[in-house]
Amino acid sequence: MRDIHSHILPGIDDGARNLEESLEMLKAARENGVTSIVCTPHARDPFFDYAGAWASYELLCEHAQGFALCMGFEVSHRKLMELGMGWADKLCFAERNEFLLELSTNAGVREYAEYENTIYELQERGFEVIIAHPERYRAIQRDAGLAQRLVQMGCKLQVSADFVVGGRLGTSKDTAIHLFDEGLVSYLGSDAHVAKHYRYLAKAKEKYSPRGAHALIGDVVFSF
Repeated sequence: MRDIHSHILPGIDDGARNLEESLEMLKAARENGVTSIVCTPHARDPFFDYAGAWASYELLCEHAQGFALCMGFEVSHRKLMELGMGWADKLCFAERNEFLLELSTNAGVREYAEYENTIYELQERGFEVIIAHPERYRAIQRDAGLAQRLVQMGCKLQVSADFVVGGRLGTSKDTAIHLFDEGLVSYLGSDAHVAKHYRYLAKAKEKYSPRGAHALIGDVVFSF
């Protein structure tokens, strides 16, 4: 089971603060059925440190005892626009054509038109665009048709497992369930910042049963 969204790298963003916490998260991931993790530190201010992120990844790999890790980033749309699209090849999942894109929580419909242009350009560059935690975005909470539009464009939607306890902002559970019920979700990721978030992943996999939905948890299809 591949977890495609995790802030497990030590000391690089608002996830694991040090190697000890990273290894605690790795242990929790194993215990909850995860067999590989894409490490996705934030590519947004104030956390973005490209060289530091890779150094942190190499450190974790040295202590991972053979656990399968892959490097990637959770890329803020705003940061990508600041850096330029030339950075896309550096920020995608290493040795894969997947690109985890984070939209603004409070963006309105006008901003979504800009997002579409960016998504099309990423797709033209050969990337499969994965939208991080759409259930948290205010515009999608108000109008799930925006999520439908993203899927129609060829995006994959990744819901974060903390929706089972309401989500980071306390408002995402109903939206996540609706996205599952509509069959719009492709990936369920941990978005783990601490070890307990892997328990949320296990809970979401085991106990959540939206009507007729299918979700990809990593590379494994689960029918709920």
